[in-house]
Amino acid sequence: MRFLIGIDEAGRAPLAGPVAVGAARVKSGFDWSKVGGVRDSKKMTPLARRRFYSEMLKLQRQGSLQFTVAFASHSLIDEVGITKAVHSAIAIALKRLKADPMESNIFLDGLLHAPEEYEYQQTIIGGDDVLPIISLAAIAAKVTRDRLMARLAPKYPEYGFEIHKGYPTHAHRSVIAARGLTNIHRVSYCRKLIIAAESV
Repeated sequence: MRFLIGIDEAGRAPLAGPVAVGAARVKSGFDWSKVGGVRDSKKMTPLARRRFYSEMLKLQRQGSLQFTVAFASHSLIDEVGITKAVHSAIAIALKRLKADPMESNIFLDGLLHAPEEYEYQQTIIGGDDVLPIISLAAIAAKVTRDRLMARLAPKYPEYGFEIHKGYPTHAHRSVIAARGLTNIHRVSYCRKLIIAAESV
């Protein structure tokens, strides 16, 4: 195979905002010492993730790494469900990379799958902690989504999106109970919270 591609997602669990799919591509024979120490983004501090992301941007400018992040919106998640929304974003990310199915060996984290035309694909449980190419995709997805939620936060100052990024923290659930949903909340994820608030 000419290329290795890693794919991972960020933002499956939040109550608000999109889910993000990161895809990273390198040529076979890539020098992995350039990203030494990369690991599961969930086990890294935000600062460490940002530092690796900066290194990824540098490698992309140099031409040795290519990566992209595709979003599936909160409304698409409500419409088709999280699994189909993620699959849609995976297809978009691969299209942006102009990934040739016959030249791409794709590794995906967890239970993710690429479109069927990508014959050479492998799903690896815990892949973001095992394969650096998946770790890079995870970092791209996480950093990009976190930055998006921080940019959206000033529009909804009471909700604290810059802090919890839409995840179901106690503070986030409490403000939903008090103020209701914004137009970036996943209604399908928040139904139980709405019902609980209405029953009080």
